[in-house]
Amino acid sequence: MAGVTGGRLVAKVLAQTGVSTLFTLCGGHVMDIYNGCVDENIRVVDVRHEQTAAHAADAWTRLTGIPGVAVVTAGPGVTDAVTGVANAFRAQVPMLVIGGQAPLRNLLKGGLQELNHVDLMKPITKFSCTVLETERIPEVMSIALREAYNGRPGPAFLEIPQDVLDREVDEAKVWFPERHRAPGRLSGDGRFMERAAALLSRAERPVVLAGTQVWHCRAADELYAFVRRIGIPTYLNGAARGCLPPDLDLALSRSRRHALSRADVVLVIGTPFDFRLGYGSRISPQARIIQVDLDYSELCHNRNVDVPIHADAGVFLEQMEALVPPTQRFKAWLDELRQKEHELSMADRPLLDSDEVPIHPLRLAREINDFLNEDSVFIADGGDVVTISAGVIRTRKPGQWLDPGPLGTLGVGAPFAIAACAARPHSEVFVLFGDGAFGLTGFDYDTLIRFNMPVIGVVANNAAWNQVRYVQLQKYGPERGNIANLLHPLRYDRIVEAMGGHGEYVTEPSQIRPALERARSSGKAACVNVMVDPGAFSSSTRNLTIYQ
Repeated sequence: MAGVTGGRLVAKVLAQTGVSTLFTLCGGHVMDIYNGCVDENIRVVDVRHEQTAAHAADAWTRLTGIPGVAVVTAGPGVTDAVTGVANAFRAQVPMLVIGGQAPLRNLLKGGLQELNHVDLMKPITKFSCTVLETERIPEVMSIALREAYNGRPGPAFLEIPQDVLDREVDEAKVWFPERHRAPGRLSGDGRFMERAAALLSRAERPVVLAGTQVWHCRAADELYAFVRRIGIPTYLNGAARGCLPPDLDLALSRSRRHALSRADVVLVIGTPFDFRLGYGSRISPQARIIQVDLDYSELCHNRNVDVPIHADAGVFLEQMEALVPPTQRFKAWLDELRQKEHELSMADRPLLDSDEVPIHPLRLAREINDFLNEDSVFIADGGDVVTISAGVIRTRKPGQWLDPGPLGTLGVGAPFAIAACAARPHSEVFVLFGDGAFGLTGFDYDTLIRFNMPVIGVVANNAAWNQVRYVQLQKYGPERGNIANLLHPLRYDRIVEAMGGHGEYVTEPSQIRPALERARSSGKAACVNVMVDPGAFSSSTRNLTIYQ
């Protein structure tokens, strides 16, 4: 009999799936998994908080296309991971979280850290269950991985009791599924594809809005080919940023609101009609809408849609490129949008070049955009400072933009950076933090330093939760508007220095670029603490659109 423990079985399945790294915070209930990872040559990255482990697993999936994995201990280990799991659920990111549990022999007796994890996780996962038999670990892991990709992608959770992990069984009697899921992609219904092609062929002012699923489906090449051939102005959001070259004249950004209000046909690919689009109201009521989504339930949600298509973004774009002929009919429309882009850019130019102190966030954003290189992975972790910067900072290639997604979770910066450094060791990793966001998981700079991950982090420090603060000030006035939203102007650079990293403190615009260069050349995990203007707010915050 060739004996193998449950923990080794977990590691074997992960290795077969292509997982080379897992993220964890150690716990007695799950330690046999670590032992199995040594045998299977899987790197174990141990972090300082389970929320970090879950966020890192989320980012690993986004960056590599291979399911990210977080392993957390029972009780508070699982509950600490909930925020990271919920964020991945809203962002449609498939990943696997394995939680410990008290031994089966002691269940319902009040064992250490015993909790009903499965029911806790059900509302925020695609699949949640307990593995009751060691021999079935590979089978149930296969089910979990398959369900994570079923329709709308999302996280899966498995609870494995300690004695199930520790038990040794005969490997010859264990079934290892060869495939976890079908490799095919979902094609659009031919009738609806023809209707969509007819609308686009007749359009005078068409717009493409390409969202996160374009990157999740690894459809950047298909998007580029379609947009170039048809000549349609295109706007990117979420993880789709970078899926078109920033110098492509059809890839626009600042004029999106104007374009959506004037377009006669809007093709929405892989992005929901949620708060970011005013639940669909930011698109002209007269516009004809084509909506493409992997999630059937998202089609026609919040907005009437003329042609709903349930499909993979890449397959749809391949099919549509063959159906819609190229045209020069959109030239006047493109000229209008480019003129609007120019006007809005010129309106921001004084702030982008401002030498004012405190530093305006737009000046900081411009310096960051100029500093990033072709291979930089950019991570956004903040509220209003990230909203301000999103229109300025342009990643150069697909898969280089990471933000929390529609749940708006702060604290993803350090966890996403850990995953990015692990997944892409030859790429520069850059994080823009708000100072409030840094306080949530910033202590995981310790993890970055322990694993020699030379991330460049910038804290835009306005000593406030400014996105909320603006709304409070407008609603309650200055006497009551600063309650529970002010922070101390901490020296985050010194905190990182105390951990063994590199710190920089910046108070004037002329200091930004030299500080960034020193951070880059330090070869360490670096924190550049930039004091920015607490009186500067994004237009969406001033318009109160995020809460409407």
